[in-house]
Amino acid sequence: MSTSAMPEIPWHKARKGEPRQPLSRELIVETGVRLLDAEGLGGVTMRRVAQELGTGPASLYAHVSNKDELCELMLERIAGEIPLPAEPEPARWKEQVLEIALAAQQVFTAHRDISLVSLGAIPLGPNQLRFTEFLLDLLLQAGVPGQQAAWALDALAQLIDVDAYEATLYTGKMAGQDPEQYFESIRGYLHALPADRYPVLSGMADTLVTGDGDQRFVFKIETLLRGLETYIERPAEG
Repeated sequence: MSTSAMPEIPWHKARKGEPRQPLSRELIVETGVRLLDAEGLGGVTMRRVAQELGTGPASLYAHVSNKDELCELMLERIAGEIPLPAEPEPARWKEQVLEIALAAQQVFTAHRDISLVSLGAIPLGPNQLRFTEFLLDLLLQAGVPGQQAAWALDALAQLIDVDAYEATLYTGKMAGQDPEQYFESIRGYLHALPADRYPVLSGMADTLVTGDGDQRFVFKIETLLRGLETYIERPAEG
């Protein structure tokens, strides 16, 4: 039997390529994330998402109220990428918090400036609540009092968001530049400062530019954790 393609029947309406994938909230969010990764948050608009999906902006509103809701849903989708340990380990709570914070920072950095959506937002989606629930449970099991544990979550979230956003800014600033040469020029500038006016800065030029972004982020988190540890009451010795 021949398998050659048949011609279209003349009076049948010609099909325009493959049938379009049915529009859904999930598809809209995935498209928004794809635009975010390519162009940053400024490239995400309802019109652009609609264009990517081959439809008009009005058709999106049956699934997403507006751009603000779309961005919230994108943040929730991205938060689902953050890996968490199988269970809290109170005996090594500081190590676990640091591991989770690093993972979250790396996920947010990989998605351009999504941290701008996270800054100032209250985590209410299932993926964000999963992240918050794990950390809060870990801190409480480690002996951190409830109020300090709650405030610590706020501080951790801010550190993650701000560090991830700063990393995005640096990536844009470094476009077409050699990062090592850039920071070497900063080092040279600090060394060249008049020692009579800036003795400390010129004398610490090498120290000030030492350490990459991850090392500096780890230092910030470890500093927070050391302070948080002082709130844990130690059992009295017998």
